[in-house]
Amino acid sequence: MYGRDPWGGAMEINGGDSATDDDRSRNLHEYDRAALTSSRQLDETQQSWLLGPSEQKKKTKYVDLGCLIVSRKIFLWIVGSILGVGLIIGFIALIVKLAPKHHPKAPPPDNYTLALRKALMFFNAQKSGKLPKHNNVSWRGNSCMDDGKSDTGSMFKDLKGGFYDAGDAIKFNFPASFAMTMLSWSVIEYSAKYEAAGELNHVKETIKWGTDFFLKTFNSSADSIDKLVAQVGVGDTSHGRTTPNDHYCWMRPEDIDYVRPVTECSTCSDLAGEMAAALAAASIVFKDDKPYSLKLVHGAKTLFDFSRKARGRYSERGSDAEIFYNSTMYWDEFVWGGAWLYYATGNNTYLSLATNPKMAKHAGAFWGSPDYGVLSWDNKLAGAQVLMSRLRLFLSPGYPYEEMLQSYHNQTGIIMCSYLPYFNSFNRTKGGLIQLNHGRPQPLQYVVNAAFLATLFSDYLDTSDTPGWSCGPNFYTSDVLREFARTQIDYILGKNPKKMSYLVGFGNHYPKQVHHRGASIPKNKIKYNCKGGWKWRDSKKANPNNIIGAMVAGPDNHDGFHDVRMNYNYTEPTLAGNAGLVASLVALSGDKSLGIDKNTMFSSVPPMFPNPPPPPAPWKP
Repeated sequence: MYGRDPWGGAMEINGGDSATDDDRSRNLHEYDRAALTSSRQLDETQQSWLLGPSEQKKKTKYVDLGCLIVSRKIFLWIVGSILGVGLIIGFIALIVKLAPKHHPKAPPPDNYTLALRKALMFFNAQKSGKLPKHNNVSWRGNSCMDDGKSDTGSMFKDLKGGFYDAGDAIKFNFPASFAMTMLSWSVIEYSAKYEAAGELNHVKETIKWGTDFFLKTFNSSADSIDKLVAQVGVGDTSHGRTTPNDHYCWMRPEDIDYVRPVTECSTCSDLAGEMAAALAAASIVFKDDKPYSLKLVHGAKTLFDFSRKARGRYSERGSDAEIFYNSTMYWDEFVWGGAWLYYATGNNTYLSLATNPKMAKHAGAFWGSPDYGVLSWDNKLAGAQVLMSRLRLFLSPGYPYEEMLQSYHNQTGIIMCSYLPYFNSFNRTKGGLIQLNHGRPQPLQYVVNAAFLATLFSDYLDTSDTPGWSCGPNFYTSDVLREFARTQIDYILGKNPKKMSYLVGFGNHYPKQVHHRGASIPKNKIKYNCKGGWKWRDSKKANPNNIIGAMVAGPDNHDGFHDVRMNYNYTEPTLAGNAGLVASLVALSGDKSLGIDKNTMFSSVPPMFPNPPPPPAPWKP
């Protein structure tokens, strides 16, 4: 039998060969050697078969990465290097993370921010009713929990809450609502600065404490009303009256046990207009709380409608309010309230009213009274004109409002000029305090309002890319207004001839005998009756309780100040005064680059497309 030799020759296979396996193996081995010595060249594969594993060459191994083929040895080296570097980086990162950090210290808050935090505390000390747990005034407690119930002639039975006006325990809605309007205005414009100071929630809680009480003082769910509460408590001690009341007695509010009458009014356009402004402004502050914001808007509309229908001053006819917070007119509240309701609703009816030339004329917009340009709880015209200037600067609604808005804008410029020391509209003390009330007592409440308006208008100019404004032939930059505000607030904070800070708790030298019942009577578990507290009233010692954040009435027109408890013209603080102080402080505080919030005021105002003026009359030959 013949088989095929794989190496090219014939090979005989004898199936019957009796040779042993060893002989055959030896023969094959000799045959292989003979094949190798032949002249024929074998390829590598053939040689490897013949030589066996011991003589085979080592092959390099590779790794196929898809788009690239690399040596396995190199691949393993690269992967190992990457893992090693990763471990080193991770170890370094862990060390950095666990190592103690040394952050650069944030710059200390400026004086205006520090003063702002204290000034807001005054409102905590003035709260009436059941106090919240976080009120943070240790010497205050729940008080006057039966307000409304004790007056059988009043239909309003739940009048607990709200704020006491000053050093007494009367709740006057006229100045209190102005205070809430000012606080709301400052939040709308400077919410970022409040947040930077850590006081945004605090000031909003303060505003809500006030507006919650206002909603109790009339039928806020109705579309129309015929009366509202003007005040709770009385203070008239004229003609030798000795009936216990909030001025005759000197008691802690927590210990009051005498009857507190409720005063209602049915013709009170000024009061209703100011309360409408307060609720409307607050509705913008709480716009993110839709149900509450709508409730405030509804109440504002109801009050403003009531103020327009039942004309009259709330302090007429020998009322208690005439003695303490007499209102001179109600036309300014119509313009002021109309402006705020326009911003709160976007309803052009309110804008038409606020820009009505006859309304503005009645409010005194075109004649220079001695108090022209002085914003106060009584006269809101200056504030209303700044509000309307804002509308012209940022939205410019055009016809038919432009002419009146331009007039308000021009009048605002005149007011700002009157604040500057280059003009003689108002005198100044030798220490530099502007005499906006012409030398009358309690000047600081007017000064802080002017400082707020000046800083705010300066920010309006900056935001609208307007470099300044003109006073006659002279042009002044917006920085001049800010400097005016700084000098006035700095005076209040201690840069004055007395070196006295008129903000309690700020600095090292401030009034110690503040005219305030709660602050002057110790909380020692002893209840002092109506006359029992007189000994604390007449004491020459400092108040046992510091009423932090209270801005007192201020110095006289010669920079003099008497720290005497019984002289309220120097030492009594008020809600309205502190609200203006808070507004001016937040406007000046922090980084100027934060500026105002341009858009929140217009959150309810629809987009404006100016209407064209009417066509001219037909030509007649």
